[in-house]
Amino acid sequence: MRTRVAVVLAFVALLGGCSRAEPRPAGPNASQPTLASPTPSPVERLPGFVVLTDLDPRIHADIRYATPHNFVGRPITGYREPLCLLTRQAAEALRRVQDAALAGGHSLKVYDCYRPQPAVDDFVAWSKRPGEQQTKAEFYPDVAKNRLFADGYIGAPTAHSRGSTMDLTLVDEPPASQPPYRVGQPLVACTTPRGQRFADNSIDMGTGFDCFDSRAHTADARVTGAPRDNRRLLQRLMTDAGFVNYDREWWHYSLRDEPYPDTFFAAPVARSSVG
Repeated sequence: MRTRVAVVLAFVALLGGCSRAEPRPAGPNASQPTLASPTPSPVERLPGFVVLTDLDPRIHADIRYATPHNFVGRPITGYREPLCLLTRQAAEALRRVQDAALAGGHSLKVYDCYRPQPAVDDFVAWSKRPGEQQTKAEFYPDVAKNRLFADGYIGAPTAHSRGSTMDLTLVDEPPASQPPYRVGQPLVACTTPRGQRFADNSIDMGTGFDCFDSRAHTADARVTGAPRDNRRLLQRLMTDAGFVNYDREWWHYSLRDEPYPDTFFAAPVARSSVG
């Protein structure tokens, strides 16, 4: 009887963990996973959300999915404005991180924050079109496109749709200038050394943002010296404020005590969505 109860409790615990976990790799023979979208919240506004830079204008924003400079190569569905929307709890925690970062001569820069469920659906649809690989040379030079979901580099569903997850980095304060991305410019692999890849004004993290490669794993042993120290600095600052890192992406953090752990929102990234 005790054995049966233990098995049931273990199964319940597993279900609880899976409902919140970030995507992890499938088995070695998986090529294209079955991707099920959750039923998004029907609300047209995002309750308790704020525009991060309204709450803390010291934080820089470079919202890549509202631009053509991302792994798809065009603005993503649902990104109507280049804004970082977050739950107030996550935004206030980031403000504490910003205080600590500035004390060390750095500032936060966010790449992505709340991601509406239609954007995730856009990613899924893109993944099923093998001919669309115009940005492969930069974002996934050594990974087959049909492995991106199976290997955990793109998640469906994603914690971003719950509003307390963000992708971010550190920049020097004041930050260096960053040349604009030009559609059609030659692409360079995100794994090449700083100074050769896209000239992001981030401090050196060893790879570019959204680099779908094992070298982007937070603790990858091949990343040494200053990039390793910079990743550890970001992780310490974020962990101290209550965030948890997704270990396959040095840039990805979620608020540990998020207010909507089981809700996936669909409202677009726009100021009008903030209620």
